[in-house]
Amino acid sequence: MSPTSSSRRPLAVGAIAVVAALVSVVVPTGTASAATGTREAAIAQARANVTRNAGVFGFGAGQDLVVKDVVLDADGTQHVRFDRTYQGLPVVGGDLVVHQDARGRLKDSSRAAAHDAAVTSTVPKVPAQAGAANAIAAAPGVQDATSTPELVVWAADGTPRLAWRTTVEGSGEHGQPAGKVVVTDATTGEQIETYDAEHQAAGTGHSEYTGDITIDTTAQSGGYTLKDPVRGHVTKDANNVAASALKATSGTPFTSTTNVWGDGKKFSTDRSTAAVDAHANTAWTFDYYKNTFGRNGIKNDGKGATVFVHVGTNWDNAQWSDSCFCMMTGDGDGSTDPEQVDLDTMGHEMTHGVTSATANLRYSGESGGLNESTSDIFGTMVEWYANNPVDTGDYLFSDQSTPPWLRRFDKPSLDGRSADCWSSSVGKLDVHNSSGVGNHWFYLASEGSGSKTINGFTYNSPTCNNSTVTGIGNQKIAKIWYRALTVYMTSTTNYKGARTASLSAAKDLYGLNSTEYKAVAAAWSGVNVN
Repeated sequence: MSPTSSSRRPLAVGAIAVVAALVSVVVPTGTASAATGTREAAIAQARANVTRNAGVFGFGAGQDLVVKDVVLDADGTQHVRFDRTYQGLPVVGGDLVVHQDARGRLKDSSRAAAHDAAVTSTVPKVPAQAGAANAIAAAPGVQDATSTPELVVWAADGTPRLAWRTTVEGSGEHGQPAGKVVVTDATTGEQIETYDAEHQAAGTGHSEYTGDITIDTTAQSGGYTLKDPVRGHVTKDANNVAASALKATSGTPFTSTTNVWGDGKKFSTDRSTAAVDAHANTAWTFDYYKNTFGRNGIKNDGKGATVFVHVGTNWDNAQWSDSCFCMMTGDGDGSTDPEQVDLDTMGHEMTHGVTSATANLRYSGESGGLNESTSDIFGTMVEWYANNPVDTGDYLFSDQSTPPWLRRFDKPSLDGRSADCWSSSVGKLDVHNSSGVGNHWFYLASEGSGSKTINGFTYNSPTCNNSTVTGIGNQKIAKIWYRALTVYMTSTTNYKGARTASLSAAKDLYGLNSTEYKAVAAAWSGVNVN
């Protein structure tokens, strides 16, 4: 099992006003060819209408029309949208819509600012290299910038002129995708306009595990992509390639023309459904660390990861890869366990990256158990942080994607393998099972011993020394554990060392004789770590 995976149980522009139809055509099964024929006929008739009414559209010699979209209303009315070119160059502000009846007769038109698209020359006096250099200078906030100039006819203000439209691409201060589009006059070198190349958009996601949610996407030509412009991560389809064969450049980015993603079903045939959860839960994990601890990304460098869904075939697992700086999630077992993209699982795996960047706990012996426990703890805390009404905070790890749960905190041994209490043999257990000691400590310190119902679920946590432990809440304990991990623990820290590290952290945060310090100590004693 990879040291970064969760062990799974065997079971389990100038704007134009377009006359828009309120009802569009619904094409029944079996009529696709007829619909295609209607669409092509509408396009052909629209081209003819533009040619016959050249004065209306400003359509003249050297121009051509490029189909962008076709809307067919239920009553047969047709709306054909074109972009324009002039002598092969895109005309910015030259787009138009032809509105025609069901028989293809012109009813109306909508045009952007440009009427006439002709320019006196399509040969630039300012070379492309100069345009590119000027564009980079006009985008100081873009790091590691590259520029791509494109010669266009710029007519967004209604007066066509030859221009360089240069796209500057790079990264922002948080490692997120960043870019500028800089437009300069190709005759004089004058800057015409500049605007952001990356457009943050709020998409609607129909998720598997957290209901209908808003996700941060990026607008691009023709639609949207699952690239978070704030946190920097991008979510891709691994196309069922094995995890070992993936690298950050692998896979296929998810795109949508509508910015609506997924169908909300488990075991979904819509491949973007798992991507919704993965994309959103990566964002929640990023936000948890940043807003709770001031940690700006997994490596605290503000950079977002590459997130893959649909990794492998019936791979009932998920893992973090430091070398790839990638999150990889499988599709579950195909019958009992759905896609491994739920909140605590995603938080768990990305926490392995946090641990690697800090204490770097060795993935063997007691240190390995602490490594896994740390991921369970913070994966669970991401779930509490998200406060999602569908997937409420609990102390059951991976209860959504591995029902009824994979591991639990109040009494870890209920899985039949994990340790509730420390003993000299704990380090010989699989790290996913020796993690039970740390998980049990976290529960006792957070909630205390005995029976209680939290968010509708009943827990009953015993102690290993028959003591009674009073909890101080998981937010305080998580804060203590984070400081212990990032300040005091080392690669070989064992459970006794974790007690010392967490008490040092509690002393730093709350004081030596504080209730918090005493609760940490009592909980460790409650799992036989003294």
